Amino acid sequence: MGVEQKLGNMGIVTLKLEELVNWSRANAMWPMLFGLACCAIEMMSAQASHYDMSRFGMELMRASPRQSDLMIVAGRVTRKMAPVVRRLYDQMPDPKWVIAMGDCASCGGVFNNYAVVQGVDEVVPVDVYVAGCPPRPDALIHGILTLHEKVRGEKFKDWA
Repeated sequence: MGVEQKLGNMGIVTLKLEELVNWSRANAMWPMLFGLACCAIEMMSAQASHYDMSRFGMELMRASPRQSDLMIVAGRVTRKMAPVVRRLYDQMPDPKWVIAMGDCASCGGVFNNYAVVQGVDEVVPVDVYVAGCPPRPDALIHGILTLHEKVRGEKFKDWA
């Protein structure tokens, strides 16, 4: 059923500005290519033709933080790498979101030692956690769809 059949002869579409902005933000996210360990291979395969993240408006991974609004932290974050992650996050334009992909990024995984950050949420605020070691590409896509739902539910008053 197309828009023409729903509207009849009116020829107009009404929508809240908030819903339109949230829809466009959710469907045009540009993720930053930031793979730290084995989870990065799964993130790359989610972008490949079998899973095709392009269906969700993520046509290509950006290497520059100034062109990205989604950081997917894939893999373990070491104490030495944590300031770099924070610097890249600070360089991203607002609004920005973060997905922690894998057990290492979420809670340190099997690396319970002094050198590995026990969850990237110690460094940057995380919006969605994707579990697994390593998580499959379809789990990452589920995390992205969860983030889309979160973005579509944002309110203007929460942006300030």
